[in-house]
Amino acid sequence: MSIRIGTRASALAVAQTSMTADLMSAAAGVPVELVRIESDGDRMKGSLASLGGTGVFVSALRDALLAGRCDAIVHSLKDLPTAPVDGLLLGAVPEREDPRDALCARD
Repeated sequence: MSIRIGTRASALAVAQTSMTADLMSAAAGVPVELVRIESDGDRMKGSLASLGGTGVFVSALRDALLAGRCDAIVHSLKDLPTAPVDGLLLGAVPEREDPRDALCARD
């Protein structure tokens, strides 16, 4: 038995999901498999508003979870829509890494 965790396929999403997967695997004592899912936001080009705004990066993850293609999903909390989804709940929020990290660059 393994836990299947859905994640966007971007390098950042996979890195963040891998940290959560390690915690889940250690707590449950079972292996974890990452299920990479491409979202509408990943496929389309253009501004967020032209893509439909809220949820374009997470809707494919939610659909995969509801369809049983994964057992859990990991997504950046700041990008989740605030409206609840029937059949799903926010199961955990991992401890935050150092919030003082910053990138400074010229225009």
